[in-house]
Amino acid sequence: MIVVTGAAGFIGSNVVAALNEQGQDDIVVCDWLRQDGRWMNLRKRMFRDFVFPEKLLEFLAEATPDAIVHLGANSSTMATDGDELIRQNFKFTLSLLDYCTARNVAFVYASSAATYGDGTNGFVDDDSLAAIRTLRPLNLYGWSKHLVDQVVAERIEKKLPLPRKCIGLKYFNVYGQNEYHKGSMISVVGKNHAAVIRGEAVTLFKSHRKDYEDGGQLRDFVYVDDAAAVTTWFIRNGPAHGLFNVGTGVAASFRELAEALFAATGRIPNIRYVPMPDELRDRYQYFTRASAGKLREAGYSTPFASVAEGVARYVHYLNSADRYR
Repeated sequence: MIVVTGAAGFIGSNVVAALNEQGQDDIVVCDWLRQDGRWMNLRKRMFRDFVFPEKLLEFLAEATPDAIVHLGANSSTMATDGDELIRQNFKFTLSLLDYCTARNVAFVYASSAATYGDGTNGFVDDDSLAAIRTLRPLNLYGWSKHLVDQVVAERIEKKLPLPRKCIGLKYFNVYGQNEYHKGSMISVVGKNHAAVIRGEAVTLFKSHRKDYEDGGQLRDFVYVDDAAAVTTWFIRNGPAHGLFNVGTGVAASFRELAEALFAATGRIPNIRYVPMPDELRDRYQYFTRASAGKLREAGYSTPFASVAEGVARYVHYLNSADRYR
């Protein structure tokens, strides 16, 4: 049995899909379905039980899974309620970490590239406590993930008890199918696909730094199939403990991402630039690029999709009649 938290969400539902496609049907999904249609993300999926997050520890008291893939979180980089993020992203994660330690259950959890802050200290997935403590996240979400990484790193360094497998995954800018419910956090492709089909412009932020052109802000864009593949691979493979980047190792601009969308839809590029909101400017990452060497050294060898490949595959999903993974 594998428990997947955040299973109806973006990466979570794609992980459930990947597990099903690998022949794994003994899955317990844990999430809230809300009223935004995200149940559709699981419409084609097989799972054996459904547990609401507030009931998960009670459920686990009576069942011992082989692994917990913990992807449930408040993932908004605009979140301002620190108490909520501490409860949901930090304390709940520690509860699952302690459970997996006590029951000898594999634990794979979502960290984030947001932990790297403005990138001053690079994007190297060094999981030593000293290296992690040099990072300065720019928002509450990144900080809540950073706190978990520090706890795990300290336990490794001090040889304190941990699950038999404990892997943190620093996802970079993931995009792809099943993200429609993410509101303002949806990717440029997901947000603008329908507008491009209608012949309208794609809106991108202007740059407020002299060293970046408008739309020239750079990200390591990861197609969600690749994020799910890495996640499921670590359940059975790789080292026992560690923190790993989930990124392509290539930085592409938002303008390139938008141009790939126009190319995939057969439209002529039409991009409009708007000022970045004041509340975002001091917390905005202008550049991210994963150091990918550690993931490869761990044994993961499958190539990542390029921006052009990933966007084309995503647009194919968005254009299809059956749009859910």
